[in-house]
Amino acid sequence: MELGTRGLSLPPRGDVLTAAGFVVAVNAVGALPAAFVGADTSWIDEPFFFPPTIAFPVVWTILFTLLGVALFRVWRADAGAARTRALALFGVQFALNVAWTPAFFGLRSPGLGLAVIAALWVAIVATMVAFDRVDRRAAALMIPYLAWVSFAAVLNAAIYLGV
Repeated sequence: MELGTRGLSLPPRGDVLTAAGFVVAVNAVGALPAAFVGADTSWIDEPFFFPPTIAFPVVWTILFTLLGVALFRVWRADAGAARTRALALFGVQFALNVAWTPAFFGLRSPGLGLAVIAALWVAIVATMVAFDRVDRRAAALMIPYLAWVSFAAVLNAAIYLGV
């Protein structure tokens, strides 16, 4: 079915359902650390720019949704070395993302959290470069994620430094 004069068409139903599956899976895996470890901030000396607590689950749900769509776009691209590399890098950066919550909150270690988030930031940039080689829109969908992780790194550093 065409929409408008640009010839935009709705994606096949199977694509929509598969994309939704990616979104649900990324959100579910992304939420696991907080579900198991929690995110108690009572032990943190919060810097003045610490966001309201409600911001975190809202922002992460949006970001994980964008990541799910980006991952789907790369996954459905033609098979090849670039796609394989992009998917592998996504796995690495997502594993680091999942590791941050237990490091920071579970161990109550802002220093370890800072090390994990620094590695995560590098892995996100590498993933974005790899995604761009497969699907430019998938890479663009990761920009808000990189921005938020950059902010989170500054926040983590401020907590670590006691600023």
